[in-house]
Amino acid sequence: MGRDLLNDALVALRHADRDGRPRVEIAPTSRLIGEVLRLFREHGYLSEFAFVPTGRGGKYEVTLSRRINSCGVVKPRLAVRHDDLERYESRFLPAQDFGLLVLTTNQGIVGQGEAREKKIGGRLLAYVY
Repeated sequence: MGRDLLNDALVALRHADRDGRPRVEIAPTSRLIGEVLRLFREHGYLSEFAFVPTGRGGKYEVTLSRRINSCGVVKPRLAVRHDDLERYESRFLPAQDFGLLVLTTNQGIVGQGEAREKKIGGRLLAYVY
């Protein structure tokens, strides 16, 4: 366990998918992890997830859909303008329009497609493909 909860959560997802486990528990949690999991579910990388209160902060129970090849956090959290997103897609994703970059913006946690539509920038948090 490190100090970066998002990194620990994504490593747990990547290892569970690699090992063929259909479910994984993520603890400790944060709202940021919940928002990233929500975005992954919307794009089909997860089947479902649920927050389970444990009295000590809770945990997420995640059901995988076996579609994650790789995922990770972007360190340092790079500031990105909406017109520079293509440069970072080629840097972190294996092909154009394959995978998802997760950004934190002033309008919440969004994927690169939504950020490009709304023409907003933000800071890169994570990637998945």
